[in-house]
Amino acid sequence: MELGGGRAAGGRRSSMSQINVTPLVDVMLVLLIIFMVTAPMLDQGVEVDLPEVAEAPGLPAQQEPLVVTLQKNGQISIGQTRIEQIGKLGPVIKQALKGKPDREVFLEADQQVPYGRVVQVMAAVKAAGVEKLGMVTRLPEE
Repeated sequence: MELGGGRAAGGRRSSMSQINVTPLVDVMLVLLIIFMVTAPMLDQGVEVDLPEVAEAPGLPAQQEPLVVTLQKNGQISIGQTRIEQIGKLGPVIKQALKGKPDREVFLEADQQVPYGRVVQVMAAVKAAGVEKLGMVTRLPEE
C-alpha cells in the first residue's frame, strides 16, 4: 500500500512531464485577433469609384506602372503624393518617369468627376511627354 501522497514506490517524487499549452493557445488567439483587426487597415490606396466597362482589354504588367488618380472632389494624386495644382502635375510626372524606358501612365478617374476635368488631367499627362496613357476601369458587377 502506498502512503505519502505523491511518492512513487521507490520513495522518489515523480516529475510532471506534460506541457501546459493553455497560455500558448491564449497568446496565439490574441495575436490572431490583432492581425484580423489590423489587416484591413493596411490597404493604403485612394478611394476612387471607377467607371464600369464590360469589354476592357487587359494590359500585361511588366513593371509597376505610374498611376495618376483623380478623386471625386477633384484632388489629383500620384501614388500617395497629392498634387495641389494641375500645373504642377507635368513636372512631377517627368520626375517620376525619369530613367524609365516606357513612358506609360494609368489614369484612375472617379466616374463622378466632370469630363472637362478628366480631359485637363489627360492633357497635362500628355504634355509631360507620356507616350502611353491608359484609363483604369472595372468590370460591371452582375
